Amino acid sequence: MKQPHVDSYYAASANHDFDFPPLQGAQSADVCVIGAGITGTVTALELAKKGYKVIVLEAEKVSWGASGRSGGQAIFGWASEQDSLEKLVGAPDAKTLWDLSVEALETTKGYIKDYNIDCDWRDGMVHLAIKARHERELKQWHESLANKYGYGSLELWDKQQVRDNIDSERYCFGMFDRNSGHLHPLNYTLGLVAAAKALGVEFYEGSRVKKIHHGSPAKIVTAKGQVTADYVVLACNAYMEGLDFKLESRVMPVGTYICASEPLEPSLAGSLMKNNIAACDINFVLDYFRCSADHRMLFGGRCSYSGIDPRSIEGTMRKRMVDVFPQLKNVKIDYAWGGYVGITMNRAPYFGRIKDNVFYAQGFSGHGIAATGLAGKLMAEAVSGTAERLDVFERIPHLPFPGGRLLRTPALVLAMSYYRLRDIL
Repeated sequence: MKQPHVDSYYAASANHDFDFPPLQGAQSADVCVIGAGITGTVTALELAKKGYKVIVLEAEKVSWGASGRSGGQAIFGWASEQDSLEKLVGAPDAKTLWDLSVEALETTKGYIKDYNIDCDWRDGMVHLAIKARHERELKQWHESLANKYGYGSLELWDKQQVRDNIDSERYCFGMFDRNSGHLHPLNYTLGLVAAAKALGVEFYEGSRVKKIHHGSPAKIVTAKGQVTADYVVLACNAYMEGLDFKLESRVMPVGTYICASEPLEPSLAGSLMKNNIAACDINFVLDYFRCSADHRMLFGGRCSYSGIDPRSIEGTMRKRMVDVFPQLKNVKIDYAWGGYVGITMNRAPYFGRIKDNVFYAQGFSGHGIAATGLAGKLMAEAVSGTAERLDVFERIPHLPFPGGRLLRTPALVLAMSYYRLRDIL
């Protein structure tokens, strides 16, 4: 039995309500994609354009995970910063990874245009400093991206410029990117599903994969059916759930939470966040926020590394929102929800192959809106015989989280206490 979409603002304002059947009996395809988020759907879409027969299996509903409930911010770069990537793979590959992250933004905008996806895209996103240390970090980041990587769409904002654009006393400095932006993630993903379906992709919901029998062809088994396929793409991210221990051990599901206010007066929403931009601070445990198309404040943050949700998501997120925007202290919260992002130890993306005919993309570490579309393109390229760009990602070294399944969560909670303390200081 598939679960419905989480009770979110996105689900309440969705443009599509697909109801695909579960997989029944024996089916065959050129490619079987497991997971119907952005990565899986784009993989299927791109392969269908090339003439492949593609079946997509989804354990719940299409776009049920992070693709349909995230903060919706499409941001340049990766969660692992460029200097860290240079240490991991060297300067030439780090430059390639940077260029691919910029391509990811253009890919997202291209899909919205090409398939006429109504998902409330808005240009502009700012990273915000809370303290002097953050200001220094943003200046160094800007210098590196502008001078070393040639990224020309950034602006540094002093405290007054920040205040002119974000009506909060909390922030002292900012780095604005006009190339990044934000969207309605569920409507974006459902728009991709509609485009893939129109090209002949078969989607099956409520079809959790129980077992993959590797071989050529591979056999993918669900509770009520089986797919025989020449290629398999694993697009499960934080929801691998036993399909492959090595992949699962290198990605940790981390909870993050969002609230959506009641609709605000347009003048109030416009004063809180000028020009419909998105924002996040640069704490390790960060806040991210933006206004929706119907003038709600969408405010997210507060990571949970323990797997335990806050007692009251609404109460927790309201407090964080009001700390930033005291003007909203009497505003009603209409929706509050959470979900998992898949993080890696080094916060770098984890893409590659486990067999010659089995590919995977996961570990977006909070940078998934744009990067997942790029990942889908790379998966499709690899299946169709062009894997050079995927090879760059395979050169990134990844370690498992210590402690195995039973102990890795307590170990991570202990480690994260250091970063929470650093945010405070």
